[in-house]
Amino acid sequence: MTLPVRAGLKRDAVRDYLLDLVAGREPGAAIPSERDLARDLGVSRPTLRAAVDDLVHAGVLVREHGRGTFTGPQRVTQSLASTPSGSFYAPPAEGDWISRVLEFDTRVAGPQLARRLQLAPAAPVLRVVRLRVVDGEPMAIERLHLPHELVVGLEPQDMEQGSFYRLLRERFDVDVRSAVQVLEATVTDEQEAQLLAVPVHFPALMVERTTRDAGGRIVEFVRSIYRGDRYRVTSELHFDAESG
Repeated sequence: MTLPVRAGLKRDAVRDYLLDLVAGREPGAAIPSERDLARDLGVSRPTLRAAVDDLVHAGVLVREHGRGTFTGPQRVTQSLASTPSGSFYAPPAEGDWISRVLEFDTRVAGPQLARRLQLAPAAPVLRVVRLRVVDGEPMAIERLHLPHELVVGLEPQDMEQGSFYRLLRERFDVDVRSAVQVLEATVTDEQEAQLLAVPVHFPALMVERTTRDAGGRIVEFVRSIYRGDRYRVTSELHFDAESG
């Protein structure tokens, strides 16, 4: 089968073909060799390899030296569903999530965190860094900052399992209701790569979230780094006559 496209578009066409090829296959399933695919599609080996490289970089495919190329692990999906008012709610993400607490200490807010949390610069802030693990694999590094006065008595083991927002409601009477969240593409640094078991400068998703309680008080600022090959966010949108 020769791909019926202009030469300059063949890489995209090969990529689309490969996406169709792996759709519905279980993680770890082998795909044909690059030589066989190039022959069957009527494209050059460099063109085929470039398309495979794109999908390896995105985590769709995995190369194993001496063995071949395989479908990548299943991605964890976090859904964001919109409401008629235009806000979003976030159901629990897929998978079995646990955490390993890496840092847990109280420090002075300082100018930057004070602005984020709307505190005095000298106010104490609890800082928690935890590695988020899903179905046994590292998924994210989460750095949480909370006004210390809101969570007096919180212990590291409280952050290892279960819903943190449920814990805030039930134990500390902090009723989390809304957040502003920003998502940006980034890459891992050396420490992040080691914790997430990926190469340095690996594609990642940075998520910053400022969370408020029912009274509008800021109760949390979080900066997280998620593996770009394993985590995705989907959104449900509603449009009206004024939508762009």
